[in-house]
Amino acid sequence: MAQPTESTAQLVSQLTADSSRLVRDEIALAKVEVAERAKHVGVGAGLFGAAGVLAWFGFGTLIAAGVLALALVVDAWAAALIVAVLLFAAAGVAALIGKKNVSEGSPPIPETAIQSVKDDIAEVQEARHRDH
Repeated sequence: MAQPTESTAQLVSQLTADSSRLVRDEIALAKVEVAERAKHVGVGAGLFGAAGVLAWFGFGTLIAAGVLALALVVDAWAAALIVAVLLFAAAGVAALIGKKNVSEGSPPIPETAIQSVKDDIAEVQEARHRDH
């Protein structure tokens, strides 16, 4: 029967070292994958930002076109004033609707829970005073 060339302790030590190296390599691979995905997410977020800016400029251009079209009927200053008033009115309506939605979405004060905690504190204090 042939004798093993390495002892059990050496084999266990080598297994531990190989396992550590394998775990480190897997962690390094995971870091590379996460970095690659993060890069794609960053580029995507940047493109969404660019799309928002371009849409904002497009909306502004559309408003300018409305002013110019209205200027065919009235003086240019009046056309700009009319469009500005309409925009402010739309902003006011949006603000009121937004305020309503925010106030409806705000969590109510948990009065029952607060009172329950106060009652518990009072009961504990009474028990402490009775024990002393």
